Amino acid sequence: MKYVPDATADRRFESDNTVDRVGVDGLLSELDEYAVEQALQIKEKREGDDVTVTALCIGPEKAVDAVRKALQMGADQGVIVTDEAIAGSDYLATSLVLAKAIEKIGVPDLVVCGMASTDASGSVVPAMLAERLDLPQVTFASVVETQGDQVRVKRDGDIATEVIGGTMPLVLSVTDQTGEARYPSFKGIMAAKKKPLETYSLSDLGLEADQVGLGTAWSTVEDTTERPPRTAGEIVKDEDGSGATALTDFLVSKKFI
Repeated sequence: MKYVPDATADRRFESDNTVDRVGVDGLLSELDEYAVEQALQIKEKREGDDVTVTALCIGPEKAVDAVRKALQMGADQGVIVTDEAIAGSDYLATSLVLAKAIEKIGVPDLVVCGMASTDASGSVVPAMLAERLDLPQVTFASVVETQGDQVRVKRDGDIATEVIGGTMPLVLSVTDQTGEARYPSFKGIMAAKKKPLETYSLSDLGLEADQVGLGTAWSTVEDTTERPPRTAGEIVKDEDGSGATALTDFLVSKKFI
């Protein structure tokens, strides 16, 4: 899961052009809530089996709020990886840290991810994670069905819907079409306070600071510009039949067409 800045808050960048994840309000990425929901549904369908749902997140200390949200939803245990050296990591370094954390926890039957994060929208970490863990991947699932160690999903494309099957263990990413994520109940909120929650650092995972962070990133943000304040819109009148031409000229001037 990912801890992301609240889209309704005053989001900003640090002096090094990385996203400020400490000085702004954050929360569990909405797209990752669908992954938590699918993991919980799979556990519920396998009632009687020994199934554990572990919520894993990388981020600043405040990212523990995202893990707690997953525990309140019903996850059994949580793990947060927090280390100042991780700040500014790109997708490659992020997938490395996640893979090492999963290996430390114990590679599970199923690694469930959201289709993307709501801040970066990269959609590449699940595939990178599968490669690092040497597991098959089934991504962008809009419907998930499991039976024993078999997983079958539907993936909606622009012109067709694919049905894809896989055998656990594997990495699965799900879309926001898999169904609404449950809202934590009062009982779930209270129960979450007693669930195990571990914190890992880079050294706990056998990683060095020079393997992650902005200094090793393959891509960086060179510059940022604040969004200009909203201005009054322009009204195009069609009193003499020239409205269509005026509207077209306006769209061309703004390079919309």
